[in-house]
Amino acid sequence: MFNTAIDFKKELNSEQWKAVQTINGPILILAGAGSGKTRVITYRIAYLISMGIRPENILAVTFTNKAADEMKQRVCYLLNDENPEVWIRTYHSTCARILRKESEKINIQQNFAIYDESDQLALIKECISELNLDTRELKPDFVLHCINRAKENLISPDEYYVSSNIFSNTIKIIYKIYNQRLRQNNALDFDDLILKTVELFENFPEVLERYQEKFKYIMVDEYQDTNRAQYVLTNLLASKHRNICVVGDDDQSIYSWRGAEIRNILDFENDYPETTVIKLEQNYRSTKIILKAASEVVKNNTQRKKKVLWCENEMGDPIEYFDAEDDKQEAEFIARKILEEHYQGVEFNEIAVFYRLNYQSRIFEECFAQYKIPYEVIGALKFYERAEIKNLLAYLRVINNPSDSVSLKRIINLPARNIGKDTIDKIVGFQKENNLTFFESLKRISEINGLNKKSIESVKKFIKMLEKFIEMSKKLNLYDLALRIAHESGYLEHLRRKETEEEINRRKNVEELLLSINDFVKNNPSATIQDYLEGVSLKSDIDDWSNEKVSLMTLHNAKGLEFGIVFITGVEDGIIPHYKAREEGRYEEERRLLYVGITRAKKKLYITTADKRRNYQGNSFYTKKSPFLREIPNEVFATLQR
Repeated sequence: MFNTAIDFKKELNSEQWKAVQTINGPILILAGAGSGKTRVITYRIAYLISMGIRPENILAVTFTNKAADEMKQRVCYLLNDENPEVWIRTYHSTCARILRKESEKINIQQNFAIYDESDQLALIKECISELNLDTRELKPDFVLHCINRAKENLISPDEYYVSSNIFSNTIKIIYKIYNQRLRQNNALDFDDLILKTVELFENFPEVLERYQEKFKYIMVDEYQDTNRAQYVLTNLLASKHRNICVVGDDDQSIYSWRGAEIRNILDFENDYPETTVIKLEQNYRSTKIILKAASEVVKNNTQRKKKVLWCENEMGDPIEYFDAEDDKQEAEFIARKILEEHYQGVEFNEIAVFYRLNYQSRIFEECFAQYKIPYEVIGALKFYERAEIKNLLAYLRVINNPSDSVSLKRIINLPARNIGKDTIDKIVGFQKENNLTFFESLKRISEINGLNKKSIESVKKFIKMLEKFIEMSKKLNLYDLALRIAHESGYLEHLRRKETEEEINRRKNVEELLLSINDFVKNNPSATIQDYLEGVSLKSDIDDWSNEKVSLMTLHNAKGLEFGIVFITGVEDGIIPHYKAREEGRYEEERRLLYVGITRAKKKLYITTADKRRNYQGNSFYTKKSPFLREIPNEVFATLQR
């Protein structure tokens, strides 16, 4: 069963080997940046199995599909097994799988849809409209943020705290209606996946015990990034056998704005007093110079577990610091340096430019286009969020779950079918009066008063087409079905109306989607529409990252990645640290953010600032250097002249 060519002990340092060998009880692995934590997790899974623990009794949880897939591949190699029964998944994927199996207990159908942010916003807008409120005053994205934070903290609509904020009581009402609409649509949002699993375990102790017996050994990667709901879920599963191994780095906790709680990792030993603590401090990624700069910065934080990164790598080049006159000169300097490095043999995909705020990417994009440097903005509009992609996927979502009113309303008049807003409003009114789903109301279109004959016939034709697609889905594979839908719905023809560059790009994107579905079918011949849609719904920015160009990204998106050469830009007071950091109690997190950026670099690091920047109105303003710069020792720098 095992790959006999691998000698576990020889491939691990002493602390890594200790982490792999320590099997029972709670374990806290403090894994510094670049210390080989993925190797430790995967080797530990293989070691557990070698000690007679059944693969199906192991659960390994991480935060991105990319990380989960990498772990699966490594475990398959170590075990010499193409499909071990270990659950290696993200939190959301784990919970989605549990909820589909236990759907009856939470009063939802097994084919529930998973709503992403754009679906959520569409539903929030409907709720706001239903209450006759103005979206210009009560912003849907603000409402969604409040609801998401409540769900991350396991707060129900009834428990939602009404503060002195004039909108809080309204948000509480919207939250309740929003949840009702989700249920009517047979849908869950991302946060529901965790929240509903916690509710399932708390309300059905026998179900919890079944999963506790199934997952006797639990490993959690990036534990410092867990929020309240994930923390509660993890402890529910681990509470019986207490064989929980968490891996993380408090110095890389940078997602409090997403609900991550650094106290989860800092207080782990309070939750599990019998914890074995193992520190992975040997770094395999960066040069000594880069590690020294990172360590000197982060040691100024008070909320941290003490550890000291070290390496056996070369001393490396000094950090090059450039203070530009303005942001334009900063971008031009970086562009020239990238070309110099490239001409000396560095591939573009080994170079990354980091910034604190998304708007900072614009000047780099313009400059790189001028210098003909190929680049990719990570964290910009994702492929699966593009309108043309979501439109075609909406057909598949309706076929899988006809109760999904958000997807139905997206495609009902796309391409145009003479089913306008007035018609849809009357259908919605009929739906509410008769307590039906939107799809059921469409099927009873002849009973709705006030509709003209043409609209009624258009809806009937639309429903007939959908029912035809639903029947096709029982016979065709997913690719053939998607291809038929693209043609027979008229959607591909709709995209051929204009030969503008924008329309051509949309068609190419849809063609790319069809190719990706074809690949999915080849790689997963027994997978269902539901399997495919779930995978798409749970994708993250980094999962779709293609590293064939220079990468432009925020420091937050950089976590978990590494590059030969890194540029950290705009290291100024008000940018990093962000100007709101002190008043919001996030000052130490901003320092950790810079630490994360520094430790992404393997060979060479550039840090840049600008004396002047421009705001969105085009007006210039003077800047101050970041106080964090003073925490980096002078001896690691090689200052460049303008």
